[in-house]
Amino acid sequence: MTSDAADDEPGAAEGDAADISESGENGDSAATIKSVERAARILGFFTPSRPRLTLGEMTARLGVSKATAHRYAMALRKVNLLRYDRPAAEYTLGPQVLTLAAAARAGLPLITLAGPIMERLVREVNETVVLSVWDGEAPVVVRIDDSTERTLRISVRAGARLDLESAQSQVFRAFLETEELGDAAPTAADHEELRLVREHGIAMNTPGRHGVRTVAAPVFGDGRVVAVLAVVGTTSTVADDISSGTAKAVIAAAETLTARLGAPFDE
Repeated sequence: MTSDAADDEPGAAEGDAADISESGENGDSAATIKSVERAARILGFFTPSRPRLTLGEMTARLGVSKATAHRYAMALRKVNLLRYDRPAAEYTLGPQVLTLAAAARAGLPLITLAGPIMERLVREVNETVVLSVWDGEAPVVVRIDDSTERTLRISVRAGARLDLESAQSQVFRAFLETEELGDAAPTAADHEELRLVREHGIAMNTPGRHGVRTVAAPVFGDGRVVAVLAVVGTTSTVADDISSGTAKAVIAAAETLTARLGAPFDE
């Protein structure tokens, strides 16, 4: 029996044994590579807009039998890269993915280079400073530096995905190519606002219900925007003015990081 609901039942993974146990000349190596590729594809099926998938959905997208897809899912579960929600009969990414994501972020030269620049910006503006990268659908926070001197501090979580109304999203949407934006590609109604972001090199967002204001500027590498540096504060501490001292400080810090990215990276 092979079904989503019976995921752990004995015999659920029978069939198609040859699919992941090829042998013969170079067979073991070929099978291993094939298995790694398929496992990576399965993990790639999960997106922020589709965080939960059934075994049937994974099977259809992988293009193999359900028994084979089940074996891959079980192997990924054993190393905590997938998690199975039995009541819902659905899979989600497992906790080990968070560990790998943190390690990947820590290993990015961008984050290493940004550290001192962000710390200096925090001291200059006395606000929270956030660095984000584009994940294909939205900005994702990869580093935060907080001001410890403020009585009221804005809390931002590393790994948080920002909505399309954020200042960081506006910067990415203004400078990224349309094909890189996917569903976040600008509409006709966005063109004037994004033109101003490109013209001034900065975006500002003030959600009325939160009392939070964000000022964001692009960081470039190899001629394209690779990150967005932002200051996040309250409406009482961050001026609603793209020519304010805070805005100028953000732009200067982003330009410094851009210059550092253009220099050789010394590990």
